[in-house]
Amino acid sequence: MKFITAFSVAGVIFLSIAGSLCQLDVCGRAPLNVRIVGGNNATAGAWPWQVRIHVHKYLCGGTLINKDWVLSAAHCFNNVSDPYTVMFFGRLNQSGSNPHEIIRTASRIIRHPNYNDQPHNNDIALVQLNSSVTFSDYIKPVCLAAAGSVFSADTESWVTGWGRLQFGGTLPDTLQEVMIPIVNNSDCDKAYRVFNISITSNMICAGLLNQGGKGQCQGDSGGPMVSKKDSLWIQSGIVSFGKGCAEPKYPGVLARVSQYQNWIKSYMSSNPPGFVEFNPTSNSNLGCMPNLLLFSLSLTFSIIPFTFYSLYLSS
Repeated sequence: MKFITAFSVAGVIFLSIAGSLCQLDVCGRAPLNVRIVGGNNATAGAWPWQVRIHVHKYLCGGTLINKDWVLSAAHCFNNVSDPYTVMFFGRLNQSGSNPHEIIRTASRIIRHPNYNDQPHNNDIALVQLNSSVTFSDYIKPVCLAAAGSVFSADTESWVTGWGRLQFGGTLPDTLQEVMIPIVNNSDCDKAYRVFNISITSNMICAGLLNQGGKGQCQGDSGGPMVSKKDSLWIQSGIVSFGKGCAEPKYPGVLARVSQYQNWIKSYMSSNPPGFVEFNPTSNSNLGCMPNLLLFSLSLTFSIIPFTFYSLYLSS
């Protein structure tokens, strides 16, 4: 009996270690998101990784990527000291009650070292929380697009945020959602050349080209653009800049998340986000191989006690 107990403890320890090394068991799942096509107002829990960021007097969006870190845009943190940054998780409405909301401040803000504000190349930042958040149906991390991900033109993508409903217009009270297609970089580059702005490989574009009317606007900066593959929501972009708001000739421009996998992981090696390769022509390639290795070890060490106890692993 002592022999079995020892192996049981070892199995639990290995499972605990394995689970702590990657977010793939929780990321990108939104059980309260049941919609297929878009609307305007989001519903509670539909986008559980969405973060509202108050940076001094500025408003930005962000994305929860693990229990301790938020992903946002570098330009949201220009010339602002850390203590002024407050983040809201599980929020739906800007006013009134948000029963699932929790609040954190920033302990550290890391802007990409090669960020250039003209034209917002490498517009990506990491925000470390002053204390961890607890996951629920209303607060979950998103999966991030892994290096090598392919988001071809017309890929359905969702942008969410509390940005203005039109250029110079009012801010909405309820979190907004909009479905827009990816625009390939060459078409996007042609559109912005009139402003002497080059669309680099570190950027991804989305919008209704030659139609307009749907897209990002002021106040959405730093927020996520996500696409769904199988059961997972994967973040492809971080809202960066655009001409006006959803104008027909100018798609919205975002930082391309898949370009920054190594940079992001370098700050959280002990608990990396869940990176998933998005490629419509192949199966998703799940990252975090150390997690899979430790999981195999955990099964080896705990095979005996598992014959006596029922274990349910949620997917």
